[in-house]
Amino acid sequence: MKKKASSRNVHHVRPPGARRGRTSRPAVHPHPKPEGTAFGIHAILVPIDFSVHSKNALKYALPLAEKFKASIRLVYVVEPTVYPADLGFGQVVLPGVEDELREKGGEELHGLIEREIGGRLAASYTVRTGNPYQEILREAEDRGVDLIVVAAHGHSGMEHMLFGSTADRIVRHAHCAVLTVRPE
Repeated sequence: MKKKASSRNVHHVRPPGARRGRTSRPAVHPHPKPEGTAFGIHAILVPIDFSVHSKNALKYALPLAEKFKASIRLVYVVEPTVYPADLGFGQVVLPGVEDELREKGGEELHGLIEREIGGRLAASYTVRTGNPYQEILREAEDRGVDLIVVAAHGHSGMEHMLFGSTADRIVRHAHCAVLTVRPE
C-alpha cells in the first residue's frame, strides 16, 4: 500500500524569480551569496550540551566560520524538569531548577566562547528551554543560520531505538545545511 505524501513534508524548488501562485516577487534569502562562491555561509549554529562530542563539533565549526567570515552562535537547551508527584496529583514542574540550569548554562557558554573563540570571530550564545531538537531548529530559523554543525553522539542499538537521536531529527527537519560530526 502506497502512503500519501503529506503536504507538510513536500518541498518544491523553484528557480530564482519564478512565480508561486499570483505572487510576483522572488524569494529572498536573508544572506546573499558572496561573489565567486558556490554558496554563502554567514551564520553557523552549534548546539552544545557540554559533552566532549559537542565541543568537538565546535572545533569543526571554527575553521569553517573563519574561512567564510561567518558568525558562530552556540545554543544550549535545558529540558523541562518534571518530577512525578505522590498520591496521583500528576507531575510537578520545579521552575527554580530550570532557572538555575539556564543561568549555569549561560555562564558555561560564555566561558566556552572566551576560551575557544576569543575575539577571532563574531560569536554569541543563547539558552532555550524545551525539547532539544525542536529548540535547536527554532533557533536556526529565528536566526536565519546557513549551517548547523551538530555532534552525533554515536548511540546505537537499544539506546538509539528508545531515545532516538537529536542529530538525526535535526538532519531530517532542518531548513538549512547540517554537518554532523561523528565521535572520534
